[in-house]
Amino acid sequence: MLRSSVVLRGNALTQSARLAASRAMSSHALSNPTLANIEKRWEGMPLQEQADLWMALRDRMKGSWTDLTLQEKKAAYWIAFGPHGPRTVDPPGTNARIAWGVALGLAASLALFAGIRMAAKPAPYTMTKEYQEASNELLKQQNADPLTGISSPGYKGKGVVQSPPKN
Repeated sequence: MLRSSVVLRGNALTQSARLAASRAMSSHALSNPTLANIEKRWEGMPLQEQADLWMALRDRMKGSWTDLTLQEKKAAYWIAFGPHGPRTVDPPGTNARIAWGVALGLAASLALFAGIRMAAKPAPYTMTKEYQEASNELLKQQNADPLTGISSPGYKGKGVVQSPPKN
């Protein structure tokens, strides 16, 4: 029968042969040793065995789910949604390493900003409050923007003044 078509090694079937046999007989439950402790063994299993096990479970799930054993349901759920592959939990200390990297990057950018700011020339003389007030007076004399601007009747804005007074 099916057992004679599967390669035997001594008296025991190899893992992949057992899975192939269980796939061929999708109406029969997978053996408990095949599914036992799958959470710990999954990452260490060869890719072919992982694929064979998943295919065997998939074939079993095509039928009635009431026929699945509790072990098969747990294994299918863990393989589909467990913390392995891209869903692996980050190793301890990852968040602290990220936080330190962000802090160092922020400190470096602040130091660079302060260095550039210290090496920069002083603000131009046109940025003093006195110069900007004189510019307001000139705009009023020239009757600039007479409808809504500085030379309009009842204007209450600051005009072009934007700097604090010179110390």
